[in-house]
Amino acid sequence: MTSLLPGPLLWEEELPPGAHTSLVLRRGTVLRLTDLEGGANVSALFFNHEDRLERYNMPDTLKAQHTFHLTRGNVCYSDMGRILVSIVEDTCGWHDTVCGVSHASDITERYGEHRFQEYRNAMYRNGRDSLLVEIGKHGLGKRDMHANVNFFSKVCAGEDGTLQFAQGNSHAGDHVDLRAEMNVLVALSSAPHPLDPSPVYAAKRVMLTVYRAAPVAADDVCRLSCEQNARGFINTERYLSA
Repeated sequence: MTSLLPGPLLWEEELPPGAHTSLVLRRGTVLRLTDLEGGANVSALFFNHEDRLERYNMPDTLKAQHTFHLTRGNVCYSDMGRILVSIVEDTCGWHDTVCGVSHASDITERYGEHRFQEYRNAMYRNGRDSLLVEIGKHGLGKRDMHANVNFFSKVCAGEDGTLQFAQGNSHAGDHVDLRAEMNVLVALSSAPHPLDPSPVYAAKRVMLTVYRAAPVAADDVCRLSCEQNARGFINTERYLSA
């Protein structure tokens, strides 16, 4: 897995199924998420590590890039019009932006209750509580929860407007690379997607790999994917140089 990285490896570890973690991704590094089994879901929140009142803004991200989902060439905008992370590689092709995360009641209703007291690490975790645990480690709480990205998951709208989960979107070995454009606090949960129709709790393993990125070039795919992104990079660079 590490031999195909475009830059020097910094560290790597596995995120177990249904688990959660958080990390500070430094500017100029890339976080690669790899679906190890196929069918993974990774719910992610992004904050400016230096000023955590600034965080990922889903509406601005979508309208600025005229899209409903994210893939290579897209970026994640903050609520200040700056770029937190850019998607520089993607073998999956579609990442959900609108469905949020599962709640404890969703998991219990669908799969039954598997509490830590009886099941230990095999307990059934949900996305919301998992992300709250992680951002709580960094002094944040419920009021800091915001719309997330669900990497590896695809959701489409039917003719009647109903959102439909697309099974088989991600396969074993698929990966997505997130380049930090500033120092970014990232919270992650590998709990199942809230619309996943699986009759059993089937969270999947994910590999987290961080490597050093090359400097952003003038012909960078994310910078050139639309006019707004070019402005977004300028806004970010001005902020960092102040």
